[in-house]
Amino acid sequence: MLSRLTRRQALTVCALPVVALFATAVFAPLPFSVAQPGLTANVLGANKGTQVITVDGARTRGPSGQLRMVTIEATGPDARVSLGDVIGNWFRTDRAVMPRDAVYPTGDTLKEIEQHNTAQMRQSQDAATSAALKYLDLSPDKVRVTLKLADVGGPSAGLLFSLGIIDKLHGDGHGGDLTGGRTIAGTGTIDEAGRVGAVGGVALKTQAARRDGATVFLVPKAECADAKAELPKGLRLVPVTTLKGAVDSLVSLEKGTGSVPSC
Repeated sequence: MLSRLTRRQALTVCALPVVALFATAVFAPLPFSVAQPGLTANVLGANKGTQVITVDGARTRGPSGQLRMVTIEATGPDARVSLGDVIGNWFRTDRAVMPRDAVYPTGDTLKEIEQHNTAQMRQSQDAATSAALKYLDLSPDKVRVTLKLADVGGPSAGLLFSLGIIDKLHGDGHGGDLTGGRTIAGTGTIDEAGRVGAVGGVALKTQAARRDGATVFLVPKAECADAKAELPKGLRLVPVTTLKGAVDSLVSLEKGTGSVPSC
């Protein structure tokens, strides 16, 4: 014989599975990563005691100012990100909740991901060197460029590497610095033809750039809207699509002449 439950008892019994399900969802790992502004590094100087750019076979300059590449830091591929973590970081302007596959698109283990990122960085450095030497009409057979940047992977520093090589070898072309003595930051991939590509995470990268003193930020034109979303006060966005366009914009900023594009 079944006993009849009161309304309160029935609601309590029905609510228990819901509460249990919610508690499980809160603490269960989810396929997300939480990202935040990462380190920046001046490619015209040294990083961890080693010059980022060294050149053999040509005279180099000692430029003033800085060209800072920027990064984001994300929870690792094996980190546990719960619903509580997602909710807690969703509305923070200095955090971004991203699908884990978007942050770590290849590899199942940390070692595989590190190997992939290292390979991407190496390819990016090769492309950046080729693009810069082509821009300067210099032969890679006579000029050898070495790029070293510890603990950073991926292709997003390509544009800044190319600009750093140009500034060290050529400056603005008239005896001045490409930076005009400013702290310039930026991001963007680059290919051997000097085309600049999108990278992702620019809203967080602008925050890292401003934190470390940048007043100008070079951003792939396709990512202008994302960069403007959480733009820190005092940071000017300059959209770029090519290496030549980036150089022209910096020279115009330095000289105070000509038009400089904006987002």
